[in-house]
Amino acid sequence: MFFRRETPKVPTFSERLDALRKAGFAVGGAQGGVTRVSRDGCAIDLRDESGAASAVGLAGIEMGMEIGALVDGGYQKFFRTPSGRQKPATADELKALHAFEEDLHEALGEQTYYNEALGTVSTFYLYDRVKDRDRGVPKRVWES
Repeated sequence: MFFRRETPKVPTFSERLDALRKAGFAVGGAQGGVTRVSRDGCAIDLRDESGAASAVGLAGIEMGMEIGALVDGGYQKFFRTPSGRQKPATADELKALHAFEEDLHEALGEQTYYNEALGTVSTFYLYDRVKDRDRGVPKRVWES
């Protein structure tokens, strides 16, 4: 019959990694079930969860053996690693990270959301004007 629907094919994790290789990404060996995918100084760690590629951490730039996540300091963007190392972000790094994330989503067959498609989305927002805002009303200068 011509109304017959085909069952959608769900790719396996290894097929997803092959698609990443074809898209120009470097796929590293798995250590502890985690596979590092990198390109142009940007990287992300992926894990196999029932055939789907789920991110272990956040996409960012490679800083030694760690991945630096994007932090918005209010006046400038930074890359910060889980161990606390920090460096200012340059425009070229932000463009490379945005292109990396876009191509990664496309190669994995995932959706790209509107706010992510507009530009690079920061992982953390650390504005100095809102420091300690979640700890209640801060002590004001005129209060002794």
